[in-house]
Amino acid sequence: MTAAENVCYTLINVPMDSEPPSEISLKNDLKGDVKLKTEALKKVIIMILNGEKLPGLLMTIIRFVLPLQDHTIKKLLLVFWEIVPKTTPDGRLLQEMILVCDAYRKDLQHPNEFIRGSTLRFLCKLKEAELLEPLMPAIRACLEHRHSYVRRNAVLAIYTIYRNFEHLIPDAPELIHDFLVNEKDASCKRNAFMMLIHADQDRALDYLSTCIDQVQTFGDILQLVIVELIYKVCHANPSERARFIRCIYNLLQSSSPAVKYEAAGTLVTLSSAPTAIKAAAQCYIDLIIKESDNNVKLIVLDRLIELKEHPSHERVLQDLVMDILRVLSTPDLEVRKKTLQLALDLVSSRNVEELVIVLKKEVIKTNNVTEHEDTDKYRQLLVRTLHSCSVRFPDMAANVIPVLMEFLSDNNEAAAADVLEFVREAIQRFDNLRPLIVEKMLEVFHAIKSVKIYRGALWILGEYCSTKEDIQSVMTEVRRSLGEIPIVESEIKKETGELKPEEEVSVGPAQKLVTEMGTYATQSALSSSRPAKKEEDRPPLRGFLLDGDFFVAASLATTLTKIALRYVSLVQEKKKQNSFIAEAMLLMATILHLGKSSLPKKPITDDDVDRISLCLKVLSECSPLMNDIFNKECRQSLSHMLSAKLEEEKLSQKKESEKRNVTVQPDDPISFMQLTAKNEMSSKEDQFQLSLLAAMGNTQRKEAADPLASKLNKVTQLTGFSDPVYAEAYVHVNQYDIVLDVLVVNQTSDTLQNCTLELATLGDLKLVEKPSPLTLAPHDFANIKANVKVASTENGIIFGNIVYDVSGAASDRNCVVLSDIHIDIMDYIQPAACTDAEFRQMWAEFEWENKVTVNTNIIDLNEYLQHILKSTNMKCLTPEKALSGYCGFMAANLYARSIFGEDALANVSIEKPIHLGPEAPVTGHIRIRAKSQGMALSLGDKINLSQKKTSL
Repeated sequence: MTAAENVCYTLINVPMDSEPPSEISLKNDLKGDVKLKTEALKKVIIMILNGEKLPGLLMTIIRFVLPLQDHTIKKLLLVFWEIVPKTTPDGRLLQEMILVCDAYRKDLQHPNEFIRGSTLRFLCKLKEAELLEPLMPAIRACLEHRHSYVRRNAVLAIYTIYRNFEHLIPDAPELIHDFLVNEKDASCKRNAFMMLIHADQDRALDYLSTCIDQVQTFGDILQLVIVELIYKVCHANPSERARFIRCIYNLLQSSSPAVKYEAAGTLVTLSSAPTAIKAAAQCYIDLIIKESDNNVKLIVLDRLIELKEHPSHERVLQDLVMDILRVLSTPDLEVRKKTLQLALDLVSSRNVEELVIVLKKEVIKTNNVTEHEDTDKYRQLLVRTLHSCSVRFPDMAANVIPVLMEFLSDNNEAAAADVLEFVREAIQRFDNLRPLIVEKMLEVFHAIKSVKIYRGALWILGEYCSTKEDIQSVMTEVRRSLGEIPIVESEIKKETGELKPEEEVSVGPAQKLVTEMGTYATQSALSSSRPAKKEEDRPPLRGFLLDGDFFVAASLATTLTKIALRYVSLVQEKKKQNSFIAEAMLLMATILHLGKSSLPKKPITDDDVDRISLCLKVLSECSPLMNDIFNKECRQSLSHMLSAKLEEEKLSQKKESEKRNVTVQPDDPISFMQLTAKNEMSSKEDQFQLSLLAAMGNTQRKEAADPLASKLNKVTQLTGFSDPVYAEAYVHVNQYDIVLDVLVVNQTSDTLQNCTLELATLGDLKLVEKPSPLTLAPHDFANIKANVKVASTENGIIFGNIVYDVSGAASDRNCVVLSDIHIDIMDYIQPAACTDAEFRQMWAEFEWENKVTVNTNIIDLNEYLQHILKSTNMKCLTPEKALSGYCGFMAANLYARSIFGEDALANVSIEKPIHLGPEAPVTGHIRIRAKSQGMALSLGDKINLSQKKTSL
């Protein structure tokens, strides 16, 4: 234990702005009334904590404060005796402490249970055996006190005394065992059992054996300790498993969620039998459903996902897919997302039908729900999950498609876009479903509200309508969606109010109003609400065109060309052929006319004009070559894209399964349980030890196996070797905390007093507590720990100095300025994946952009991209196929997410300037986008710092 940690146990942080009081004034106050004594005692405690030595006050406190019965003073005295030096400089106990000891003997026999209990708690912190020895009979007597608070603390006191000074109470385990047998209070039993586990495990097991059938009736705090004991015993001695596994099964039925969770975790580590795994998984599922806290749900879901990772457990979990889907009743999107992913990973041909039925029901449920903000995103998730099921199990597609097609007319463009992507893939892959899909598409076509979805639907209809009737239906739907043509003339007529009688009726029924005299007055619906009605009754395609969205017109032109060319090949009559082609050409011409007029909000672009003109030319000539290009090549391109996508999915699945497969090498030794020594059985890590280390911030990362990733690489030197005080820090980042472990070395021959590490932060960092001052002997060293909280992902700087007094010197305080500690953003950023649509949406939404110019010595495009990915922890979303090959330039999208849930996007656009020779370095730009300025700037700085490849 370092000198800094030895100062005190109870940390009290008080700002010392005012002048500290003198010893004489404190003495006078300690002799005053109770209020004055209380204030004076508080000041004394704070001064001692800040390093002041006040030996003259000891006797005053014993004489004037110790005999008082005031509860506040008694509390303060407990803190005072804990921190005050109790020994002389040569290490012997002060004579005055005998008086203190006598006072505490009286307190241990006090009629008030609070005073007895708090005194027992204080005795846990005493490290002087001479002080404790006279109190032993009184401590033992407290075990029989009527109040549980006293008994509970008596057990703790006996445990700490037994652990530190066994000779004072050698029969403690026996004493506590007898106490435990007769005890009724849950917290006392828990403390006593806890002591037996650590002091005498055999006695603890004997006790457990006697009451193993009553375990379910115990309180949850005792049950938790029993689970821990069983785990540790079975971990150290596997032959004991059979004896206790029944007990763990019983604890799965506990009323406490914490006990159920721990029991399920322990059961999985003790047994890999399918029944045990099923019981544990069932317990986890129940916990997720019953617990209201989303964090708990996510933690337990992660445990289920971990179970699935084990190949032998996966089959057991497959039978529980329907139970897992019950979790979807939770409104939280993150929980639903993980649940759907888990269900999708576990789906097999045996349960896919049931899964699809549940998902269809969920989809229908979301149809009319608008109050929850995540409903749209959830719908999108369901659509994607159904899509994946249909691709993996083609028999399901016929069931899924009719439900999903309804979504094309949905207001939520994202969900509709996902459905469209799915329909496009299904219609290409499953020939037998084409008539059904086309029929459903024609049914919902008129209701589509989004221009992007409309465009996609047009493409699918144009590509896959193969019968004469379907082609006619498409043309009818297009005419219906376009409204009266020519568009320009009819729109001008509307503007001037020259409408035919039947059109007037269609605008809206005339509204009858009753006058004061009781007669009817008719008011024209046309004049009163014409502008509003005009907007409402405008057919969808016409509306898109008048809004200036002519890209859909180019898409329509292509679709019309495809179906017209197909119609020509299907229908032999020349008259019908010409009539159909003329109609298609008329539609294109009227759209071109509209684009060039001043009616749309935005004029038509040259690209769209060229496209529509090209389609008109193709229809006027009808050459076989164009027929091939329009009707065969387009579909082949889609086919290539889908097969590449499928190949990529299979590759990623193969990588996943390779990761999960437990391969056994031919020369691996076989371990026989019966022949294994006890110490060799620790094949798995001790889970309780690991969780304790994690709570203390000492997680053993897997990368630590790499010699280059040792702690020494993270040590930052803070001062020079020639400074009077040398300091270096190890920066340990643990999610939201940063722990600075600073080694301070006194390089002088003087004693340094009040040596204090003063820190300040820059960025979104916050210092949690001020490190306490310490005294350093000549050439001595000490470790000081400082905690810093992190609020967001951005580069932070910690800076500060070390100040100290030299004993005996009359000069002011000395100061050593420390080097800055830079907190690396990479500790918070993790690679993540998202779809192209999500990437584009976020790219449009995020307001902060940072453009970084490529300045590197790397000459290969792919090598530069890999270097950037490695140095920024980002994931490349652009598939390998798109990046392979060599063409002199490259564009890739990168994505990462921070542990705080912030997204970071980047687009790499680089090229190899060929005219500068083969050795020319890569040039280009990297654009970073993020929601917060700090994230965008920090990531840009990181890329700038690590662009150049360092030569090894």
